[in-house]
Formats: sequence, structure tokens, C-alpha cells
Amino acid sequence: MLFARKPRRITRILIAEDEPLVAFDTEHHLREGGFEIVATVDRVTEAVALIDQGVPIDLVLADLTLADGSGIEVARVASERGVPVLFVTGDCPSAARALAAGCLAKPYAPRDLIAAIDAIERVLEGATPKRLPASFSLFATPA
Repeated sequence: MLFARKPRRITRILIAEDEPLVAFDTEHHLREGGFEIVATVDRVTEAVALIDQGVPIDLVLADLTLADGSGIEVARVASERGVPVLFVTGDCPSAARALAAGCLAKPYAPRDLIAAIDAIERVLEGATPKRLPASFSLFATPA
């Protein structure tokens, strides 16, 4: 097929979000975009347990504030395991640059979330992203 979409590198996503409506909307939009939701959790301990168990995860979406702590801890563990992280938060922490591939500011449009994931995927492939949403800060650079 001439215009077939190439397979995604990022397909399995772990969502760490403590706001139920935001989590539900994120799940919905990502599934509509063709992604698989590994799990949606609201606690650092749950996210870290999934990462430590070796559950196949291509990307972690992490809010900064979770029910039992900070998304920075989730990002630290994911980063140590080689799993890229996208912070989705109202206030991107200064520590994010060292731990995450990028940060998407809330509130965001669903298309901006998908575009941010696409940008991270392109960087992981060694390419330059085509378009960055205005509310997105990309920290990773092509190798």
C-alpha cells in the first residue's frame, strides 16, 4: 500500500494520573489514536511496581501530583529502566529535563497529546519532529 502508516514504536502506554476525569479522557483519546493502555494508576507505588515487574511499556505519561507522592519518582524509576516519560502536568518541574523526554502542559487538546507522543517517537528514531504543540516542551534530542 502506498500510503500505509508505518508501525509505531510507541504503542503501550502507562498512565499515572490522579484526576479520574483526566485519566478517563486520556485513556479514551489514546485508544482512539491506536495506543494500548497498559494500566492507569493514581499512585506512585502502583506505577513503580508495574515498571519494576518488567511489564512491556513504551512510554509513561506522568502527572506531577499523584495520590501518594510525586510523578518525579515514577519518572526516575522509568528513566533508570530505559522507559521514556512524558510529564503531563499544569506546572512542569525543573527536574523534568533530566528525567523525561518532554512535558505537556495541562490543559491540553487531545491532538496535542498525540503530537507530543509522535514527537518523542521521532526523536527515539533519530529524526527531527515535524510539529510541536505550543504547550509541549521537548527535552530529548535526536541521537
